[in-house]
Amino acid sequence: MNKQKQEEKVVSVELSAVKIQQFNKQPAIEASVRLSEDGKWIVSKTTITDFKPVTYFEKVLASKKQ
Repeated sequence: MNKQKQEEKVVSVELSAVKIQQFNKQPAIEASVRLSEDGKWIVSKTTITDFKPVTYFEKVLASKKQ
């Protein structure tokens, strides 16, 4: 049998400063999976953390009052 070796291809991707800023503005997403205490259920938990300035919420609330 002839064994063919597959070469690993390493691809590096360089991100622009603009793209890095866009990624930094995205919300942080954390996910965890665990088994319930009785072992009958799988519990999947996803937490999305997002930062918004207070002025954003002030404008949203002000538009609701009108």
